[in-house]
Amino acid sequence: MSQAPQIKQLKPAPGLPPQSAADISDTVAIMLARLRTGREDAARDYARRLDRTDGPPEITPEALVTAQRRLPVTLVEDIAYAHANIRAFAEAQRASVTEFETELRPGLFAGQTLIPLGCAGAYVPGGRYAHIASALMSLTTARAAGVESVIACTPPGKDGPHPAILHAIHVAGVDRVLAMGGVQGIAAMALGLFDLPEADILVGPGNAFVAEAKRQLFGPIGIDMVAGPTDSMILADATASAQTVALDLVSQAEHGGNSPVWLVTTHRPLAEAVLREVPRIIATLPEPNRSAAAEAWAALGEVMLAENREAMAAQADLYAPEHLHVQAADPDWWRGRLRAYGSLFLGAETTVAFGDKAAGPNHVLPTGRAARYTGGLSVHKFLKCVTWQRVEDQALPDLAGASAGIARAEGMEGHARAAEARLPLGRARSPRAAAGA
Repeated sequence: MSQAPQIKQLKPAPGLPPQSAADISDTVAIMLARLRTGREDAARDYARRLDRTDGPPEITPEALVTAQRRLPVTLVEDIAYAHANIRAFAEAQRASVTEFETELRPGLFAGQTLIPLGCAGAYVPGGRYAHIASALMSLTTARAAGVESVIACTPPGKDGPHPAILHAIHVAGVDRVLAMGGVQGIAAMALGLFDLPEADILVGPGNAFVAEAKRQLFGPIGIDMVAGPTDSMILADATASAQTVALDLVSQAEHGGNSPVWLVTTHRPLAEAVLREVPRIIATLPEPNRSAAAEAWAALGEVMLAENREAMAAQADLYAPEHLHVQAADPDWWRGRLRAYGSLFLGAETTVAFGDKAAGPNHVLPTGRAARYTGGLSVHKFLKCVTWQRVEDQALPDLAGASAGIARAEGMEGHARAAEARLPLGRARSPRAAAGA
């Protein structure tokens, strides 16, 4: 095993993540162009060559219902528990934003209206792990937002999609689901292939080709975010347990060799103990988890020393991690101080693994320092917050006068005339209003 990273002093934030490799970008562009013209035939061809399947593209409702029979009762109960938490949190988010109407001035009314999207398409990854939680996070949240049609796609795998993924998709309330992965699955939802409704937004994690397809489709279609490899940071002081900290770092390194994990601490003995513990814990993992975690720790694991808790918080704000876990005294101080993270985990009793699987808040989160400007997937992504306005006669003189004055100052005479056309005959802007009173 490669030698663990040495303790480092605080350093500048990681550089901006590189753009998608040119070959991936070019490959995806060619695939999308072919899928736009060849549609279902092209999608079936890519499925045969890339998914290695020639079966029906759509998973039947019966297959979703009966998948439960292939699962242990305890797993069915665990999925139900996680789904209930995710749904309850998403419903609380939905209730936190409301429509309103306000009278800005006498006769000038404005407001906002919340309109759920017509169709959401969720990608549920396959690959090394069975991404049960990803199905729950994306689909349940769309349902809680009130999206009319919720569709999904998931890679078929050698023997069909994992039954636990199918059951999670069913529990979350999907309308249609395709056994199709990669770019062809994304395109099927975006372009309305196989009689699917065209998705208004595409959400959910995936590999580099899936992320690039979403990026290239973005514009007329919404996406949750351009996601990169997952990343995690722990802030810990002398009260933290080295074994717990090390286990939490390893659990996130398990995602793969391109997933950074960082520890920032004020306590050198803790840092040194963690450096000893991490390789020991990694060695106990089964394969392929052991190799994935070892690669990530050797290449991207960092342990940094800080002078005090303010310096720790500043380093966290600089890195803007996807997951930020505080294992330090006075959690209320940290919650009030920290400013840049995808999701915050307070106290040693919690763990990012809870958030990844079953706690309730969404685990689709910004990576690569994108937490500087955005949060993760939420019901708000599936709602259009639109505005409206209505004007009565008493507001017209001042409103039309101000609009026309600004329009002419901008050189937009047509706007000015459109505004003044609303003025009642014989009425003009009042001097007081014109003066900004």
